[in-house]
Order: sequence, then structure tokens, then C-alpha cells
Amino acid sequence: MNNPRSIDLNCDLGEAATPEQLDVEARLMAYVTSVNIACGAHAGDATLMRRTVQLAQQHDLAIGAHPGLPDRETRGRREQPLSHGFVQEMILSQVGELMAICQAEGLRLSHVKPHGALYNMGARDRTLADAIAAGVAQIDRRLILVGLAGSELLAAGEARGLAVAAEGFADRAYHTDGRLVPRDQEGALIHDESTVVSRAHSLIHDGTIPAIDGSLLHLRIDTLCLHGDTPGAVRLAHALRTMFDDGRISVVRLDHAA
Repeated sequence: MNNPRSIDLNCDLGEAATPEQLDVEARLMAYVTSVNIACGAHAGDATLMRRTVQLAQQHDLAIGAHPGLPDRETRGRREQPLSHGFVQEMILSQVGELMAICQAEGLRLSHVKPHGALYNMGARDRTLADAIAAGVAQIDRRLILVGLAGSELLAAGEARGLAVAAEGFADRAYHTDGRLVPRDQEGALIHDESTVVSRAHSLIHDGTIPAIDGSLLHLRIDTLCLHGDTPGAVRLAHALRTMFDDGRISVVRLDHAA
């Protein structure tokens, strides 16, 4: 390619509950360019948030908030009825807490990416998406709202005057309409390293990825998600960065690319 495109590689962190998981999160920071830090509801706490922020600063990463539903039993992945007001206040509280930690460390929060059920519900429900976007805009209109490519969340963010970043997943299966296949369904999670790398390559170079039925989806993405809790995540991160280098894809942190 004469003009290779650039991509942000983001990872959801600040969710570790064991020393082994803490080690994986720390090692992943050598490969990613942006992190989304759990805000203490679905996972994490203030101490882990601060530790993760400090590590991200050491690696010069864009720091984002990863607010989720207050449901630790399912780690924020169980969908439930939500009011517009509840969602907006939840965003204000969780993102506000992480922003305060960043400010105390002399850093600026760059983006917000909802977690789990909140992310998936906001991708398809415009009313819920607007509540998320409204909360983000109320905190700081400079924040970038990260959402599923082609989703209602991105449309709601743009309507609120926010910068948005379209996210893609190489390790998750897609329905034909661009929604992610729920994690509890067969084939939703893709663990094979070569398959994940191949899907990432297609997304970045061609803007395409196979749907679960074999049809081809066309998606424009600004950032690629690497799940920190995927088995072999560090090895996969290394493989992705090798593919980026081989394919002359520049890797740029989200707040520099937006």
C-alpha cells in the first residue's frame, strides 16, 4: 500500500481480580495504544483504577473510561431495563470518578467506551444511546465516544456534537446486521490466533469481515479492540502488532487519530 492506513489498538483493562490477571494487564500495555479502564461498577475499584492509570501513563497510552452496569455477578454483561435518567447519572458518576483520578495524576481522560450489556444495548437502542451520549457530553464535550461501527451509539454521539470512534472486533462473531453475536451463543468468541489476525487484517485493509453466516460485512473502523481476558491475550497482542508492522499499518493512540 502506498498510503497505509492507521489504527488504534484498544484494550479493556482495570478488571483484574488476581495477581496473574494484573500481570497480563500490565504486559498488554506494551502492545496497545489506548486503554479503557473499568470504573468500579462491573469490575475494579478506585485503587485499581489509579494503578491502571499510572501504568498507562508510563506507556504513553490514551486513557478512557469503561463504565458498565453495576452487576458484578455477570461482570456487567446481563441486559436489564434501564431508564434514560439512570443511565445518564451512571455515566456521570463512573466517568467522573475516573476523570478525577486522571486529573490528580496530571492527565486528561481522552474517551469513553461503554462496557458489556451497556455497550450492546446502546448499539441498537437510540434512546439508551442518547442517554450515554448526553452523560458524556455533560462531563466534557472533548471526550471521544467509542462505539460499535455503524451503531446507534455513534449516531447519538454525533448528534450531541461529540467526536466518535467506530470500533471493530476481530475476536468476536458478527450478525449480518453488524451486531455482535452474544457471548453465550455458540461461535460468538473466536480464540484461534491465526483467524483473529486474519480477520483484523481484513477489517483494517479492506473494511470487511465475515458474518457468522459466511456473508461479508463492510465496516469502517477507527479502533480495534483486543480483549484482555481472552486466553493468550499477550501472545495475540504480539501477533497483531507483528501483522501491523508487516502490513505497514501505523498504530496511533485514539486521541491522536481522532
